Amino acid sequence: MTSISSIALSGMNAARSSLNASAHNVANLNTSGFQRQESVQTAQSGAGVSTALTTASSEGSSLETDMVSQLQAKNSFLANLSVFKTSDKMAGALLDLKV
Repeated sequence: MTSISSIALSGMNAARSSLNASAHNVANLNTSGFQRQESVQTAQSGAGVSTALTTASSEGSSLETDMVSQLQAKNSFLANLSVFKTSDKMAGALLDLKV
């Protein structure tokens, strides 16, 4: 069984990867011949998520898509961070009760 903390950590890493890809796309917005990076997330069989970077099939930018992706990644990271912190607090409370 996978711990809640490791599931939340995989979500935080996936959000970081998405944020990096969209930031890379925005930074190269005016580069001729540039092909966007896309972050593809896949659920892992045990729990959590894995992430892979792919290259878009066509050249060009999509600033709107990248800005929305950044907001989604930020919110996903913060949500998983909250789960991580809550899990840590609960584990500490359980240890306090056993001592």
